[in-house]
Amino acid sequence: MPEGSAARCRRCGVVLYQNRAASLVRVTAFSLTALILMGIVNTFPFLTMSANGIKTELSLFRAACELIREGSPAIGWCVAMFTMIAPLVMAGGMLYVCGPLLFGRAAPGARHVARWLGHTEPWNMIEVFLLGVLVSLMKLGKMADLYFGVGFWAFAALMLCMAAAVAGIDRNELWDRLEVAAE
Repeated sequence: MPEGSAARCRRCGVVLYQNRAASLVRVTAFSLTALILMGIVNTFPFLTMSANGIKTELSLFRAACELIREGSPAIGWCVAMFTMIAPLVMAGGMLYVCGPLLFGRAAPGARHVARWLGHTEPWNMIEVFLLGVLVSLMKLGKMADLYFGVGFWAFAALMLCMAAAVAGIDRNELWDRLEVAAE
């Protein structure tokens, strides 16, 4: 079916299948943007906290390391896994699969990576982490002055890009193009 068109039931008119226009282009663009934002998130401060004259800047990486060092290794590793590693792997995997398909080629092992991405998608919990951070910050705001850094805003944008990339992919088109490119 041509991009953007829909197949409808002749009898009742319900949409049976709809081919989303420019699905792979959107996924590639959002994935590339997410990777760039990951660099910003891990480079710039996430939060600056000031209490009793003491000022502390935190990045996601430093927060995970401090949790591990201060006796909460399970939480520290979960923070690292679900805020840094999983989004990086997810965005990188989508870019690896969808980028070459825009040019009619499939990357080596693209089918395995696409299958793996489908299985790991539920573990991409960046939105849950951001919600937890916001609840924690509301409680901390009563004890200290908080300033959101560039890393925080980049993380919020990263969450939106990852959600848009995952929601924007047309899985039928993806698998059709993978089959055609493999031949």
